[in-house]
Amino acid sequence: MSATAPSPARHSALRLTRRGRVVLLVLLVGLILAAFSLGRVGSQAAPAGAERAQLGQTVVQPGESLWAVAKRVAPGHDPRAVIDQIADLNGLDSSAVQAGQLLVVPAK
Repeated sequence: MSATAPSPARHSALRLTRRGRVVLLVLLVGLILAAFSLGRVGSQAAPAGAERAQLGQTVVQPGESLWAVAKRVAPGHDPRAVIDQIADLNGLDSSAVQAGQLLVVPAK
């Protein structure tokens, strides 16, 4: 009767050292914290519908400039900032507007 050592092929169970278990635990905690952080950032962003709800439309009147439109749609705000917003919202390359032109404007 001879005692034989079990062959490596028979043991398919994974054995972790203490150091391996610590590394695995730290990795799992890091993944959980990263997922939690990403979830918080995503929940703080304004939904697309909420941003669109704060927009309005206006038609450029004859003789109006973009400055006049900005003063009309947001009378209590700095017209320069409102002009920038209108230009961004409508993809305007210049401040030239035409009478009858429909513009998306920030609702103030």
